[in-house]
Amino acid sequence: MSEDKTQDSLSRENGKETVNNAEEINNEEVNSTENTEPTAEDKYAELNNKYLRIHAEFDNYRKRTNKEKIDIIGNANASLLKDLIPVIDDFERAIQNNENLEDAKALKEGFNLIFSKFMNTLTAKGLKPMDSVGQEFDADIHEAIANVPAPKKKQKGKVIDAIEKGYTLNDKIIRFAKVIVGQ
Repeated sequence: MSEDKTQDSLSRENGKETVNNAEEINNEEVNSTENTEPTAEDKYAELNNKYLRIHAEFDNYRKRTNKEKIDIIGNANASLLKDLIPVIDDFERAIQNNENLEDAKALKEGFNLIFSKFMNTLTAKGLKPMDSVGQEFDADIHEAIANVPAPKKKQKGKVIDAIEKGYTLNDKIIRFAKVIVGQ
């Protein structure tokens, strides 16, 4: 029995040695992998991962800014329309009051007041009509509808009449003036 105990204690000691040897081997492997540089595949995987993340972030940014632009445009139109509602109310009142009105002078005056209010609202938003009649023809701001002989020599190459007014919004042309040019 003493031999069994001795063998048993030896095998236990050998087992501990085996465990200690295994731990030393694992520690050496970990240390050896920590000291080595990453492989090309590891670098590629890391860079690819970074690229995919950046691409996804940019895509989200693009979608977010597009949505914000649409919201801004919608809100800008809402602001203009809100300012035009009183003009619509004035037109409705004028139509109701003018059903039985026989005085043409009062009718003209009422519509001129409404037109002035409408133009003041649009001017406040940045819309300005172009004054083209009598000015030199400029293809950048005018659209020639017709050329007619100039009644006077001074009117050659100048705008004689405007068929449709041109308009600018914050100094940017939004509608070209349709004009008749003297030749």
